[in-house]
Amino acid sequence: MKKRKKQLLRTLALWALPPIGALLIRFIYLTCKKTFHVEAPIGEAPVIFVFWHGDLLMQPYMYAHLRPSPKANVVISDHFDGMIIAKVMRYFSLGTIHGSSNRSAARVLFQAIGSLKEGYDIGITPDGPKGPRHELADGVVVMAHKAKALVVVYSCVPSRYWQLPSWDRFTIPKPFSRLDFYASAPLQLEGMALEDAKVLVKEELMRHAF
Repeated sequence: MKKRKKQLLRTLALWALPPIGALLIRFIYLTCKKTFHVEAPIGEAPVIFVFWHGDLLMQPYMYAHLRPSPKANVVISDHFDGMIIAKVMRYFSLGTIHGSSNRSAARVLFQAIGSLKEGYDIGITPDGPKGPRHELADGVVVMAHKAKALVVVYSCVPSRYWQLPSWDRFTIPKPFSRLDFYASAPLQLEGMALEDAKVLVKEELMRHAF
């Protein structure tokens, strides 16, 4: 009986929460003042977009600013919360690849590299799905090396915000605040040693972290 009740609640959550979440994201964005800081053009070739897990909420708008015609898959956890996030992403015309650096890592890497070669951008949170916070997993660099893809680092810095008491300190900008979006110049990781490339990407990610 408890199992059936839990399944019913999950089904209801998967039906109700994604449209509410998408509406909340749009409401926050529309009520805030926005400034986009783009260091350099990203070009036409598919790239890997990277941002911390706690900075996920508003990133569809940074992507839309850089790619008016979206064509991207975001790597999302295959846990229940990841299923909800995946459904939210669909409201912003973003596809998803389910998995993480901890589970099904090889399959996710294979799918992501395949997507890049098919012309899709890839979005990924390198400290997801369960942390540690602001610690970079190997997947981003391995993916960039295998697909010969550039990496672009995203950040969204709100002037006022809430932070949840979760492992990633998930950040929710307050309505009617200011949003500063940042996109790094494309990073060329090809030919770099794994650890050196990870240091470079993390340094870019930490420039606007909070």
